[in-house]
Amino acid sequence: MAYKTIKVMGDPVVKEYVAAGAITPGHLVELDTNGKIQAHSTAGGSAQKRFALEDENQGKEIGDAYSTGNIVKTGVFKPGDEVYALLADGETATKHSLLESYGDGTLRVVDTDASAGEIAVHSIVGEALEALDMSGSSGEDPSSNRILIEIW
Repeated sequence: MAYKTIKVMGDPVVKEYVAAGAITPGHLVELDTNGKIQAHSTAGGSAQKRFALEDENQGKEIGDAYSTGNIVKTGVFKPGDEVYALLADGETATKHSLLESYGDGTLRVVDTDASAGEIAVHSIVGEALEALDMSGSSGEDPSSNRILIEIW
């Protein structure tokens, strides 16, 4: 099912920041050292569950990206909230896959293979509520990599 909003369920804390770079609604985002918002930059790193939202007050939709210097509307989500996030190109998520930052604002599947060692629970952003196969994606159509997740 294609949603028309990033916030599917929940009541996030909404704040606005100046964009440090291009940001797409559904990106996992973080503050930089200058207090500007950017795509989350640490693959597998700790992340506040903050996502860029669409700017519906300006008539924008989830496919309308923010440019550097734009005011970006963000939401900080709580466990149990549902978000229409972006899955990284090349990833394949099954229903109930655990997801973490890919390091560019998109999410990747957490490697739960026991031989890979312990899972860094602090890196988990959420759980896939649907399956999505991006293994053959070229990234040309960013709307095709949206996935419904439940925040952890």
